Amino acid sequence: MTVIQRCAWTGSDPLYIAYHDHEWGVPVHDDRQLFEMLILEGAQAGLSWSTILYKRDNYRQAFDNFEPERVASYGPAKFEELLGNAGIVRNRRKIEAAAQNARAFLSVQQEFGSFDAYLWRFVGGQPRQNQWASLAEVPPQTPESEALSKDLRRRGFNFVGPTICYAFMQAVGLVNDHVVDCFRYAEVAQLR
Repeated sequence: MTVIQRCAWTGSDPLYIAYHDHEWGVPVHDDRQLFEMLILEGAQAGLSWSTILYKRDNYRQAFDNFEPERVASYGPAKFEELLGNAGIVRNRRKIEAAAQNARAFLSVQQEFGSFDAYLWRFVGGQPRQNQWASLAEVPPQTPESEALSKDLRRRGFNFVGPTICYAFMQAVGLVNDHVVDCFRYAEVAQLR
């Protein structure tokens, strides 16, 4: 029996394995998906990714499938509704930040034509192909994630520190941070 080599962070959790094998590191160019991942990465702050991954379907339902125009319209009544939703992380600052980030997201779309066009400038339009031998080599942030974080904050985004931005960049494929002996490393590298 052949053992499939994966990044060590997946462990044996079937949901983590499916996320790793089919989503993580795949270049994303759809603005709605980018918005979803930006909000979910911010929601993760101080928590494990598995907490958010297991609540992702609940988030999609609670946050109108992450349609930025709808989330941008949220106000006090919606915030209270979301704070009562046990299917998501009930943190007022993170919930209010989602609405603020949606408004900032729409502003970026208006300025650049799409969030995708704005975002991919931070890596020169092509995914960075890192070559990490082990998880221990992967940095928590990079100069690119620091630049993205600084620019997003300048534009009014919240929960977008450099570490959150780097996790976002990894998730949506701006960087290929699968370790080189992971079976997904070469597959994701082909998706440029």
